[in-house]
Amino acid sequence: MEGRHVFILLAFLLVGFLLMGCARTQAETLSTVRLHDLQPLPTVNQEVVPLRISVAAMISPQGTVESYRPLLDYLSQELGRPVELVQRRTYAEVNDLIRRSEVDVAFVCTRAYVLGHRQFGMQLLVIPEVQGKRVYFSEIIVRQEAPIQKIEDLRGHIFAFTDPLSNTGYLYPVYLLHTLGERPETFFTRTFFTYSHDNAIYAVADGVADAAAVDSLVLQYALQRDPGLKKRIRVIHRSPPFGMPPVVVGPEIRPPLKATLRDIFLTMHQDPNGRRALDVLGVDRFVAGDDSAYQTIREMEAALGLEQ
Repeated sequence: MEGRHVFILLAFLLVGFLLMGCARTQAETLSTVRLHDLQPLPTVNQEVVPLRISVAAMISPQGTVESYRPLLDYLSQELGRPVELVQRRTYAEVNDLIRRSEVDVAFVCTRAYVLGHRQFGMQLLVIPEVQGKRVYFSEIIVRQEAPIQKIEDLRGHIFAFTDPLSNTGYLYPVYLLHTLGERPETFFTRTFFTYSHDNAIYAVADGVADAAAVDSLVLQYALQRDPGLKKRIRVIHRSPPFGMPPVVVGPEIRPPLKATLRDIFLTMHQDPNGRRALDVLGVDRFVAGDDSAYQTIREMEAALGLEQ
């Protein structure tokens, strides 16, 4: 019996020592936590999603990169994120990028905006102001030495259009022929698409086409870049004024991003870096636009039965 009491006493002593050891270990562990000296958690390396911008091919791809690179760099600086240029050959392809939210912002022609607005809710963000004006024109050009003075003189000639969705490069000249009771397929010997306005300009200058309808802003830019063009082409017709080609966003854009982009565009002319980017584009500044400025295009579409 006495041996059993000794065994029980030893067991209690052993358990006591173990509990004391656990308490000491716990105390030592707790003592290393200093609430006044907390360290931040490690940061998670998350890749920054770039802002994607597309520019309709009003000028050739190489010219687009050269002209718009300073603007893209400025937007990247202001947003604190990369900005990528996404190029496509046709205006319809650029509209599809906006429709599918594959780009965030696009510079489009006026009729492409009208179609996008009607078909899937494309939104007008801002418009450019150039030399104090918020309108532009469709200008029909011929070679300098050609014996052509007016539209009627183009019967039986080769004509270059720019893009099927272009206002100045397709819709307006087709509408102009319509007012004369004519259609391109019977009035001209042949027509073709160049898919950029500067390509159409050089198609005429190089004798590939007898005439073309082009964006007056692109023609002005081309003449400044290549003064020799003044001796090779001339304008025989200018359209009534149209609202400027807009900068647009898609219907799914987040409102905070839309507001931020709008603010950057509207104020960039006040910043030296923004001013330099605008000078490369030949733009005074960006201003708020109004959808009603494109009503004339809708009326021409209706007259031609081209509403989609």
